[in-house]
Amino acid sequence: MPKQTAISALEDHYGFHLRVVSNAVSHEFARKVAARGVTVAEWAFLRVLYDAAPAAPSALAARMGMTKGAITKLAQRLIAKDLVARDADPGDGRAQFLALTAKGRAIVPKLAKLADANDVAFFDVLAAAERETLGRILKKLTDRHALKGVAAD
Repeated sequence: MPKQTAISALEDHYGFHLRVVSNAVSHEFARKVAARGVTVAEWAFLRVLYDAAPAAPSALAARMGMTKGAITKLAQRLIAKDLVARDADPGDGRAQFLALTAKGRAIVPKLAKLADANDVAFFDVLAAAERETLGRILKKLTDRHALKGVAAD
């Protein structure tokens, strides 16, 4: 009879705990932003545009780690909600730029407050130094693996 090798338990993996926490944080935030009429991916798109001058879809795709097709779908949904506008480049009629509308610019700070409150709700169990360490570790992993993706929804 072959000897059975012990295998690690599911709970022994960092990824398991990261996934559990990430799912809880993400699902609660998704519920909160849905009440404001947007999805998490739409919120991320709006937040990126908030700090940017009008941007080409390809630039947004690169910045957010998404395909141009996914950006186009997000843009179409946000245009339909009057949160984003699409304009032609005056120098090149084939090129397009995306920018926040006044309504889009007004909603971003409100959604940011929801994001801040969501972080507090989940991470206030940690001391300030622990939150700082966690943030530093997650940013290090993100940078090391060149992660920037915002999941499309």
